[in-house]
Amino acid sequence: MVGWRAHAPETPLARSHNSWPASVAAAMALAAACLASDAETTQRLSPADEVVLLAALDRAVGQGFSPGEFDTRSVRALLASPGAEEQAQGEARLEAMAVAFAAAEHGERLSASRFPETWAIRPAAYDAAADLTRALAQHQLSAWLASLPPPDPRYSALASAYQRYAAIVAAGGWSSLATPLRPGARGPAVRSLLQRLRVEDPTVAAGDAYDDASAAAVARAQARYGLDESGVADAPTIAALDVPAPARLGQLAANLERLRWMDRSLPDYRVELNIAAQQLILFDEGRPLMQMRAIVGRPDRQTPSFSDAITAVVFNPPWNVPADIAAREIWPEARRDPGYFKREGFVVRPGGGVQQLPGPRCALGVIKFDLSNPFGVYMHDTPTKSLFSKNARLFSHGCMRLEHPLDLAKRVLAGDAAWPASRIDEVLDSGATIRATLPQPVPVYVVYWTAFIDAEGALEFRADPYRWDQRLLVMLPA
Repeated sequence: MVGWRAHAPETPLARSHNSWPASVAAAMALAAACLASDAETTQRLSPADEVVLLAALDRAVGQGFSPGEFDTRSVRALLASPGAEEQAQGEARLEAMAVAFAAAEHGERLSASRFPETWAIRPAAYDAAADLTRALAQHQLSAWLASLPPPDPRYSALASAYQRYAAIVAAGGWSSLATPLRPGARGPAVRSLLQRLRVEDPTVAAGDAYDDASAAAVARAQARYGLDESGVADAPTIAALDVPAPARLGQLAANLERLRWMDRSLPDYRVELNIAAQQLILFDEGRPLMQMRAIVGRPDRQTPSFSDAITAVVFNPPWNVPADIAAREIWPEARRDPGYFKREGFVVRPGGGVQQLPGPRCALGVIKFDLSNPFGVYMHDTPTKSLFSKNARLFSHGCMRLEHPLDLAKRVLAGDAAWPASRIDEVLDSGATIRATLPQPVPVYVVYWTAFIDAEGALEFRADPYRWDQRLLVMLPA
């Protein structure tokens, strides 16, 4: 419920890392040193190494990198030159490009200073130049290149989706529909709808009748965009279908980049909360175990992206209202309505702070999950359950409200003999505020994915409520 606080520069969430331009400079300096040595110096790259590196760089565009970012044409021309000096220059540039590519695969296309403070999931430090030198010395270049992409299988699946959508864009994309339709309709508008659906879903049959099969195809598209799966091509569905193909390709590129920022070894047991999808997933043994809707921050009170851990579950928590929220919302309401504090359970604490006592009206509901991030945000219950029925759930001050917090609490406490499910129920019924510390903190990743692979392996898209996709794409190499 609380709004986030900006964190100090030196935190575990803001790990320092090399920017890829610095890595390129290191590689160029190393190559220059080789060129400056005597003529008997052994060449670092064999002709076979050059072929392997060039092929890998040519495939980079298939992972969402810019077509011009790792363009090998000038390098190939230098390597093919009859002059020894030009060939040496080509080798140096190829090494530099390989270092830049390796750093990019590890998420280092942005320097640390360019990350907004709310993007606190950031890539770990990686010495690409040293890694390339080691791979060459050990004759493991191909294996090294294969190890560069993130090992998360969702990354390779999203890269495959990027390649499909790149082909769609190259073929001209799709036409705008603009006209909502309902089952039972017939005619050219239905034919255009089915043609549009077939671009992303090849199983859709051609025709001009909005029959049961057509409705099922619409429902599949609605699932892809996170809409109600009604099978009715209503205005929100048409709006999602009318997002241009290049924009969808841009979403895929942005989210491939964010996946490169993630930890290379994700815990098998973890929570992931996707801000853009407003959805929480609990993973066990690396597989989705539990899934629920979430409510996240409004665009003017954004939930930050960060990694953390659940350290405790608080039952029947009070809400210590942040001073800015109290000044902006609570005190003005109290001045308008003298009975507001008593009715809503607010009290003034020593020192003048405002607290809402545990109870049916408490904004935190009956369960709070303690996190330790510097933004001061956490996950909690809410008495306003009706908001979970909405597709767009951006209503909080920055914290994350959960649809089924009791289920999550029982799951994360399941390994603690002191907290069987029966005791959790008893404590909730008592109304007493009790904090249950977890024997082992549960890792939490609060991410922002507008294009992702769901639990069934299907590609899904969401809107870009904070405009972070747009911001990221402008920052990346064009």
